[in-house]
Amino acid sequence: MTDGTTQHPQHGGEDPLRDDADLRPVAAHRTVHEGMVWDLVRDTIDFAPGVRFDREYIRHTGAVAVLAVDEADRVLLIRQYRHPVGHRLWEIPAGLLDLAGEPPHVAAARELAEEAGCEPVRMSTLVDLRPSPGGSDEVIRVYLAEGVRESEEEFERVHEEAELISRWVPLGEAVAAVLEGRITNGTTVAALLALKSLRGGGAPAVVLRPADAPFMERPGRD
Repeated sequence: MTDGTTQHPQHGGEDPLRDDADLRPVAAHRTVHEGMVWDLVRDTIDFAPGVRFDREYIRHTGAVAVLAVDEADRVLLIRQYRHPVGHRLWEIPAGLLDLAGEPPHVAAARELAEEAGCEPVRMSTLVDLRPSPGGSDEVIRVYLAEGVRESEEEFERVHEEAELISRWVPLGEAVAAVLEGRITNGTTVAALLALKSLRGGGAPAVVLRPADAPFMERPGRD
């Protein structure tokens, strides 16, 4: 029962918005299933005094993606078959952080070369994502690549990547495709809207972080 008043969430004063690291004690951790790329794990969490429960989630390697833009403000998109959803999706080049010791921005530049045959002159950090924090610890960093030129290396593409096609698309056209539901890849949606916000003045006084900015915190659980 309520008294008819509206309850509002407490505000954090004048502190800037920021996600806070706050890993609660884990009483037990076990691997439920070892997958080809990712594992399914289960944690028993001591959330608060007298409050304990289990949560299952995917342990992910992390990933990077690249939004390449040219002098005409066109963005580079690729189309790739994605079996879990049974669609060919328009996306930005992306890949897993699965090479030990490879810095994320170096991995991003490598993926741009491997998937789109391009290399950037300049890169900066555009946006960071946790796509599904209720069921996966995946983190994705999206880079903005400018001064893009054709790569001198040639790469062999196999499996789904064998059918990759790429297209330079005006930013406004790509954003329209997002808002009309024609482009649905989450990382691509976030990247395009972030760049549009920068171009349209929706994010005033924002200076993009450098490409080698510290990566997102990922508390260890093993």
